[in-house]
Amino acid sequence: MDFAYSPRARELADRMRAFMEQHVLPAEAVYDRQLAGADDPHALPPVMAELKEKARAEGLWNLFMAHGDWGAGLTNLEYAPLAELAGRSVIGPEVFNCSAPDTGNMELLALYGTREQQERWLRPLLDAEIRSCFAMTEPEVASSDARNIRTRITRDGDSYVVNGRKWYTSGILDPDCELIILMGKTDPGAPAYRQQSMVLIPRDTPGVRVLRDLPMFGYTDRLGHGDVLFDDVCVPAENILGGEGQGFALAQGRLGPGRMHYAMRAVGFAERALQLMCERVTERMAFGGPLADRGVVREWIARSRIEIEQVRLLVLKSAWLMDTIGNAAARMEVAAIKVAALEVAHKVVDRAVQAHGAAGVSDDTVLARLYAITRALRIADGPDEVHLRTVARQELAKYRKPGSEKGEKTDMKAGEA
Repeated sequence: MDFAYSPRARELADRMRAFMEQHVLPAEAVYDRQLAGADDPHALPPVMAELKEKARAEGLWNLFMAHGDWGAGLTNLEYAPLAELAGRSVIGPEVFNCSAPDTGNMELLALYGTREQQERWLRPLLDAEIRSCFAMTEPEVASSDARNIRTRITRDGDSYVVNGRKWYTSGILDPDCELIILMGKTDPGAPAYRQQSMVLIPRDTPGVRVLRDLPMFGYTDRLGHGDVLFDDVCVPAENILGGEGQGFALAQGRLGPGRMHYAMRAVGFAERALQLMCERVTERMAFGGPLADRGVVREWIARSRIEIEQVRLLVLKSAWLMDTIGNAAARMEVAAIKVAALEVAHKVVDRAVQAHGAAGVSDDTVLARLYAITRALRIADGPDEVHLRTVARQELAKYRKPGSEKGEKTDMKAGEA
């Protein structure tokens, strides 16, 4: 196994690290002030537009996109350290046009879109001229099992008509959102994993109605998490993505890179939290000395460092496997990193909150927001239990007799693609 970063990855990481320190981290407070003072809580703060322009001018743009025709053409292993660096700020991924849900949607369009779909939607997404959202999760069913989805996509001549309700449709309230990629059922009578399809819906299509903006642990996300009703939403038949019955396969086809992105951003969250914790305990005095001299605090720091190093290596191994043997062959590792990375990140953030005392639960630091994000992401993109199920089944398969395994052959993610 060779996890060494390529010369190109090292060069990009050095440039991104400098950009983060010089531009992104100092802009966090400005971003928050501009967002708080805006009439629309979902509008793009001016400082973000400035940061995007600078990042693009420096070539730190669309680095997630592995497809050379559309993006930087980096391998998963090359992009991994860049995702971690961007993840050290909650606004970092967006600065480099590498933020969800657009990343997953762009990968879907690059992999499965027609040339016309790519020209209409993918190109402006890569240029950050528009934003997009992904509608899968539904409030009435357990959407971690794709068979439960109730939203119907019905063929009507040269059109498809969509009816259903989605929620936590992340990104739909951004004023720049112009595209919805929706997962629904085109044929409920087909085999279990051929019932689902994906369809491209322009945001301004009649019948698309946002019922409410859903908070996340009390935080209102700038992109918004919409509770959305689709009432006789009609789109041209050519808006189907990849063909009828391909929805499940499409989602599975892009899970590996997406999970790696989540995991390495989580490592970035953990590194930021550990840094804040170390700075706090070396400066804060209590009971006759700095908190850093207390044994329990040193244990928090030591365990955090050990856990971060462990999970980073696991994610890098997964990225290397995806690059060398393919996403399907690395399925167990891809499932494992989603669980492990968010668990570690949440644990490290929790220790940092404790080390900060009252300041840790306030909005004076980024820790409370990181606490909410790391907890929520253990549900989004598939709950931990779904991924643990995958890992357990892969492990047990080594010991079962051929044909003895019962249950599902594959698992479906929930939340953002």
